[in-house]
Amino acid sequence: MARSTAQRVAMALRERIEGGELPPGTQLSEEALGRDLEVSRNTLREAFRLLIHESLVEHLLNRGVFVRVPTAADVTDVYRMRTALETAGVRAAATAPAPLRAAVAASVDEGERAAAEGDWRQVGSADLRFHRALAALAGSPRIDAAMDRLMAELRLAFHAMPSPHRFHQPFLQRNRVLAGLLEGNESARAEAELITYLDDARELILDAMREAGR
Repeated sequence: MARSTAQRVAMALRERIEGGELPPGTQLSEEALGRDLEVSRNTLREAFRLLIHESLVEHLLNRGVFVRVPTAADVTDVYRMRTALETAGVRAAATAPAPLRAAVAASVDEGERAAAEGDWRQVGSADLRFHRALAALAGSPRIDAAMDRLMAELRLAFHAMPSPHRFHQPFLQRNRVLAGLLEGNESARAEAELITYLDDARELILDAMREAGR
């Protein structure tokens, strides 16, 4: 089914949010975005409505549209959903097609290269691709679509961390461990490791939000 112009604009903005280009609290200017994306204000407003539905932006009365600042409840719920979707992928890993399995390893390599270059925003992007690749092992288009939305919300949560370097660095090795367990067809161990991993990451973000008074 062909996407409407508004859906394509929403996708472009979602990708910018996921890439870290639009942090929480950023005001989305209709004039500037209309010029940049070469679309009308009406199209932008429809795209904004789609992103509001996805909890990525919010309309504040008499102020405009802003990238949403996630709450602790948002983070908890995102991680609850991630655990369900990513463990489904891990359980299916042994029978997943080779290209899907290769995507897991490739994203680990990408994250390690970005870390070696000191590009910690790109490390975060590679980490999101790693987790999307884990869920994709399930071979479900619906899971893939759900992960696309969750990854953008997760990037917003990452901004709560005062140091991307300190946050992401320990998980580079844990990504490598998870990929190794899947490569060795140790799905049960991989699932247990993934659940612990996601619990730890969630608590780090929630702790940072509490310290910031959010």
